[in-house]
Amino acid sequence: MHTIAHSILQKVGLGIGLIILGNLNAQQWENVGTSADISAGGSSFNNLVIDQAGNYYLSYYDISVSKGSVQKFDGNTWSYVGGSPGITTSYATYNSLSLDPAGNNLYYTNQGSGLEVRRFNGTSWVQLPSATSSTTNYQASAVSPSNILFTYGSYGMGTVKRFVNGAWEQVGNSGFSNGAEFAEMVIGNNKIYTSNVSGGLKVYQNDLTASSSDPWSLVGGSIVDAASSGEQYSADLAIDGNNNLYVAYVSSTSAGKKINVKKFNGTSWISIGNDNFSDGKVQHVSLAVTASGNPYVVASRWENDDFLRNTVYKLDDSGQNWVTFGGNFVSEEQATYNDLAIDPVHNYLVLAYSEGSTKVKRISLAANSSQTCNNTDPGNNPGDTGCVTFQYRNQTVIYTTVRGADGKIWLQQNLGSSKTADSFTDMDSYGDLFQWGRWDDGHQLRSSTLSAASPSPNNPAGISGGSSLFYSAGYNSNSNWWSEGIPTDQWDIPAGANQSEINGIDPCKAIGPDWKVPSQSEVEYMVGAENISDITTALASHLKLVPAGIKDYNGIFSPETRLYLWTSTPSPYNGSAEHLYISQFSTLTNSGSRDTGQSVRCIKANSSLGTADLKAVVTIGVYPNPTKGIVNIKSDSLIEEVSLFNSTGQKLSVRFSDNQINMETLPNGVYFLNVKVKNGKTIIKKLIKN
Repeated sequence: MHTIAHSILQKVGLGIGLIILGNLNAQQWENVGTSADISAGGSSFNNLVIDQAGNYYLSYYDISVSKGSVQKFDGNTWSYVGGSPGITTSYATYNSLSLDPAGNNLYYTNQGSGLEVRRFNGTSWVQLPSATSSTTNYQASAVSPSNILFTYGSYGMGTVKRFVNGAWEQVGNSGFSNGAEFAEMVIGNNKIYTSNVSGGLKVYQNDLTASSSDPWSLVGGSIVDAASSGEQYSADLAIDGNNNLYVAYVSSTSAGKKINVKKFNGTSWISIGNDNFSDGKVQHVSLAVTASGNPYVVASRWENDDFLRNTVYKLDDSGQNWVTFGGNFVSEEQATYNDLAIDPVHNYLVLAYSEGSTKVKRISLAANSSQTCNNTDPGNNPGDTGCVTFQYRNQTVIYTTVRGADGKIWLQQNLGSSKTADSFTDMDSYGDLFQWGRWDDGHQLRSSTLSAASPSPNNPAGISGGSSLFYSAGYNSNSNWWSEGIPTDQWDIPAGANQSEINGIDPCKAIGPDWKVPSQSEVEYMVGAENISDITTALASHLKLVPAGIKDYNGIFSPETRLYLWTSTPSPYNGSAEHLYISQFSTLTNSGSRDTGQSVRCIKANSSLGTADLKAVVTIGVYPNPTKGIVNIKSDSLIEEVSLFNSTGQKLSVRFSDNQINMETLPNGVYFLNVKVKNGKTIIKKLIKN
């Protein structure tokens, strides 16, 4: 049997409006914490609540100790609330978790000696009097704005009580719901609402101050809809910041046992989006709604080849249809006891579920705003931005584009990221890590599974149907991805075309036929034009390049400190390709093994400005910078004069020939290069010699 009980804080998102960022991008599920596995062993009956500081609280039946356990995520790590697992005296296969609005008191209820109740006082768990000594399976709890705990249980055919002055008081008449199968409870507008499945999905309401003689009434005057009940066919109840009620449930057998979401409009229950929208029969349904009224629902699909893997859904931009969110499935295998919550502090949708152990993952909501994109290219000035819409990981996404100092149009964020970078530690901007020659098949996810084996043949033709495995066997191993690749290989086949042993699908082609992974020369020219010398200047550039790290057989290393960016240019060395490397101290392009996972930043081909535009926009490329002596200077305009000054303003004698100057005889230090072009403009570039 299944029940998921939530507090109002989980459902309403603490009443704080969501932070809406300016970019609509591809979103992906990421582990909350260092590992997806939170529980020590097997688990069930997960409950997730989030406080107003952005801390996550998770309760579950902990099979490793045969008791209920509660953990907290403080933004970095998970730890047991109270210091150890197993806070109950015995089994807790039915339980609920709730938090007061201020986040000071955490309450846990469980099936034990009746309906047991515990409160965490900041140091330890204190057992309160049981709400009833009668056997109670299904149960829910919520905390009112005045910090009063309410519980709802299946005893007495459905009973609600509140805890006041150390004692339990009955709220409304007992037995009002004819049981409490899939009990749920939320609080809002000075009322308490419950839902359960009994002769259809029913939602009841009563005043927070109701006495035992005040009857419960059906919201809307009748059942919400016919709904499936019994083993695992759950339903859920949520409320938004304007006290609007929402329900999610499994339709009846005649309707296919699929997901439906409805909202109460003050008079009746109306459908949100299309009815019965899941691909097949579902179980383990959970619902979360943002304060502004955006609903999300999760369910596990158990027929055909779905094998109870879970899927999260959101409304599309029209608000008329439900679409998958973060891919077709979140779990790799069967997922049970799903629970969703909104993290309004960090702007995430958070999901807990049991896949053997309890796992907790989250996905950014930053891109899920009402912004639209007219697919307009950036203007002609460096730094001008536009946007582009395309399909990535089976989702329609919108990315920001930018005009670089090189005159070309680039994505202003890495492929697979959820936003443009604003700091070195901005993980949402890191994006995916591709192996050279591979495309969007799931291998590029930062959480993808490492494989010591290699496909056969070990090149793009060997994974013609795609593979979610990250092929990297180890240093100097012949099993590494495309280890036998040769210098004439390519990475530029359009999306949907047949990859071959010498050419892989360009992931940037998903944007459109004019987009591509940039060549080595294009990257080098951009670096010079943007005057990039380290990760600080890379982030400050128009492209907002971010140090997302690199992935190999040891996993991911050097995020926040090192930037690796693939080019489409193969290396002169077999099994290698050229990439951009930027550290805290230097910038260069060199060769790297094709099995390493690196960032991809797409460029729009044939997007250079015309002659008339270049009169207004002059791009100067200076590289390498820092330099040992020889400095290359490139420009889209004719260079008339080059002058070099030291840090004291003294003009130095240097010769400009073949687009180069030689500084080998000059001492190490900071210099300023003045480049005068044909239209009379003078561009100043800072140079470092070391």
